[in-house]
Parts: sequence; structure tokens; C-alpha cells
Amino acid sequence: MPYFQHTQVSRMKTKLIKILTPFAVLPLLACGQPAVSNANAAPAQAAKAEGPADKSVAASLKARLEKVYAAQDLKVLSVSETPIKGIYEVVVSGKQIIYTDAKGDYMLVGDLINVNTRQSMTEERAADLNKIDFASLPLDKAIKEVRGNGKLKVAVFSDPDCPYCKRLEHEFEKMTDITIYTFMMPIPSLHPDAARKAELLWCQPNPTQAWTDWMRKGKLPSGKANCENPVAETTSLGEQFGFNGTPTLVFPNGRSQSGYSPMPHLKEVIEKNQ
Repeated sequence: MPYFQHTQVSRMKTKLIKILTPFAVLPLLACGQPAVSNANAAPAQAAKAEGPADKSVAASLKARLEKVYAAQDLKVLSVSETPIKGIYEVVVSGKQIIYTDAKGDYMLVGDLINVNTRQSMTEERAADLNKIDFASLPLDKAIKEVRGNGKLKVAVFSDPDCPYCKRLEHEFEKMTDITIYTFMMPIPSLHPDAARKAELLWCQPNPTQAWTDWMRKGKLPSGKANCENPVAETTSLGEQFGFNGTPTLVFPNGRSQSGYSPMPHLKEVIEKNQ
């Protein structure tokens, strides 16, 4: 397909999804990857598949797909029924969701939309599959800022040289009654000096003040990092979660959002996902 035609088709698909699922549309901006969000999906109880597929069907699909895509080392993680008779949800490597017929001869890749609720069942399911245990995050390795009573909570994987991370920080500055845990996640391929800055900021007597001064006021402390720091560890943690863009927000209910969003939507999505 010619590039121009392919671009037109992609734009038409994006426009169609926006029309069909209008309640989930909000432009997000991030450094390093196309921004995505599962924070607007329906609650987890609505994201459950119809139920496990018949064992023989599941075994057959697993064998078929793993054989066809052996060169890509694809692994089938689960096979479930969908509301559409004869169409099965298959979760494969990387927790990606595809749909196939019972024999695995045909494959659908895209959003399965519930017309009655106007919600993407695929997005809901992906959100459920990719939940993060907020309570298990190593909060002692994060820069902690408490604003007001700190009631709302959010964790952010952030790069000190990412412009969208800085824009997010300016939005946080407008909020009250929130606790923000910032995990350093510099992306050297985009920002060669980010790791040095991250370590320098952590090693200041007051890391929180140093972080906010830099991200919100452009004031970077002088000197060199002279302490043990968790920057490499928190960067690795973000990569283990599959994050390859910043900022990425993680909410107490396990949902996540990659990308900057402005007030008042930022506050709404944080409140919704406590």
C-alpha cells in the first residue's frame, strides 16, 4: 500500500475509534513513545473476558499460533471466549490482545467495541492485564512531595530533561491535597545528560526541593552527584513494567497512563483511579 494511502487509512481508523468511543479521547504527550492510557477504561470488574475457552479449542489455538509464529517466538498466554460466537480473545507475548476464529485461520487486531456502552472492551481488558501493584512500589526510592493533606496519591516515572515531564510538574503545582512519588527514569537515547541530572538531584540535601526547583523553575544545583542513588534501579523498574516513555503515571488502583495531560483532566483521572 502506498505510504500516502496507508496514512489516510490510519487516520480514518483513528477518527473512527474516536467516534465510536468518545468518552476515552484525550490527547496525551510523552517523551519516547506514543502516549497511552488505561486509566479511562471501565472498572476492572467490567474488563473480564467471557470466560476460558473450551480446553480443546484453547489447546488447538495455542499450538496453531505458536507454530505459525515460531520465528517471532510468539507465546499464547490465554484463550477466552468473547460475546461474539466463534470469535476468541487470545492474549499473546507482551500481553497483546488479538482475536481469532476457532481454528486460528483468521486474525483480527484492533478494538472490540461494545456498542451499547460505547466502550472499547479491548482497552478495558488490556488495563486489567497490565495492572501494577501500587503497594509493592519501592516508595523509599522515589522523590516524595506532599501537597496539602496529601490525600490523593500518584506515582510518576519521569525524566529530568523530558519537556512533557516538566509540563506535568507545572500541572502538579496547581494541585492541592496530593502526594506525588517520582521515580527517576532518564532516557539516554533522547536526553544524554538526563541520568547525570537525575543522580545530581537525588543527592541534594533536599531532593524534593531540588527536583521541583529544576522541573518547575529551571534551577539546577551545581556540583556532582556524590551519593549512592537508585536511578539505575528505578529506570530498570520502569522498563520491567514495559514503560518506554515519560512521564508515565501509576495510580493506586493499578491503572497507568503514559503521557502528560493538563488540568482539570489530570485531577479528574487521579481522583478516579485511587
